[in-house]
Amino acid sequence: MIKKLTTAFLLLCTATLCFARTYFVAPTGSDNNPGTKALPFASVQRAQSLVAPGDTVYIRGGRYGMQESQIASRSGIKAFVIHLDKSGAEGKPIHYWAYPGEHPVFDFSAVKPAGFRVHAFEITGSWLHLKGLEVTGVQVTITDANTQSICFSNDGGSNNIYEQLNMHDGQGIGFFLTAGANNLVLNCDAYRNYDYTSKAGGGRNGGNVDGFGNHPSKGSVNNVFRGCRAWYNSDDGYDCISASEATVFENCWAFCNGYSADGVSRGDGNGFKAGGYGARVLAGLPDSIPHNTVRFCLAVMNKANGFYSNHHLAGSRWYNNTAYANGTNYNMLNRKAKTETDYLTDGPGYDHVLRNNLSLSPRSGTDIANYDPARCTIDHNSFLNGGITITAADFLSLDTAQLTALRGADGGLPRIDFMHLKNGSKAIDAGVDVGFSYAGKAPDLGCFEAEKK
Repeated sequence: MIKKLTTAFLLLCTATLCFARTYFVAPTGSDNNPGTKALPFASVQRAQSLVAPGDTVYIRGGRYGMQESQIASRSGIKAFVIHLDKSGAEGKPIHYWAYPGEHPVFDFSAVKPAGFRVHAFEITGSWLHLKGLEVTGVQVTITDANTQSICFSNDGGSNNIYEQLNMHDGQGIGFFLTAGANNLVLNCDAYRNYDYTSKAGGGRNGGNVDGFGNHPSKGSVNNVFRGCRAWYNSDDGYDCISASEATVFENCWAFCNGYSADGVSRGDGNGFKAGGYGARVLAGLPDSIPHNTVRFCLAVMNKANGFYSNHHLAGSRWYNNTAYANGTNYNMLNRKAKTETDYLTDGPGYDHVLRNNLSLSPRSGTDIANYDPARCTIDHNSFLNGGITITAADFLSLDTAQLTALRGADGGLPRIDFMHLKNGSKAIDAGVDVGFSYAGKAPDLGCFEAEKK
């Protein structure tokens, strides 16, 4: 009997120890509280000091006015205000979620540590899931260079999910990944971010302030951006320059990048900048140059290019994208070769695959530029090689105001009819099967499959 009671007691203790805990954070809380719903913490950092795999931190709605005194850690010239360095485990992620039905806003306007780059959220832990958080007002303090303050930085974390994050009206990059594998950036928005402080590049042009940056180190594979939007970021919408591993952009939108919110021209202004290594020395290039993938994406009215290879040293895969009224809609410019004599020399794009893409009204008059037709696979698009004539009459709407509509209740992209094909358009069923589902006899051109009647 005693043995049975002892076994039962041990099982009960084990179950208790393994039981996932729930903590609460609120603007009216205190870090001296126990972190319950009735007595919440004041800071995410306090909650993260206690969490274990499988735990959930619910962040209540309201404004969190962040202060310099809350900087969790520093590294070199980087100041990490909220530093998530604890990891969950496979099957037991740690959740940092907005409380259901509520809207937490983290305002970093008052965080201005002299001489430091501000990282609002620095994530080095793995198996984390951040959902429903809003970051605004991230500042820049260094004036002699583009300083790259960041809203959410993933630097080494793997198997993380970043969902329904809203990053806007600051001077920092929205989301930035430098290391870590198998991360998903899902249904996030980055907009109206402009560095008006630093002076690199001959003036306060906002260079380097992208909506989303994916610059993975060697081994940082399988990072995916899905269902995201980037607009009015002063540099690019999506940027994966200096990436040592391939990136996938899927069902993402980029519009009006390269301008500040007042419409003034600022930085580079590409919708999707899929590659390149700048002036990196030859020995610093990846052993194997990655092939990036951009599919079912939308680029509209970006200052420079809608879809851009950016001097890459390999081709990328471009499937079922839609480009409208960008400077040039598709620009496949590459560097000639990964050799001592040619790795810094531009040349026509090679090894690109473009299928089922659609182009309308590029401001330069050029649908696609800088490509070598003999060294690329370009077919079943609205341009080149038997392409079809596309006009405004092919679409249900060209009202760009729809692009900033509210997301669905599940965080998905808004249901719009902008750039959706009308029944009877020659672009319907004009594509080729590239491995994704479609309705009708063949895929449609562009990022939106028409509703067949």
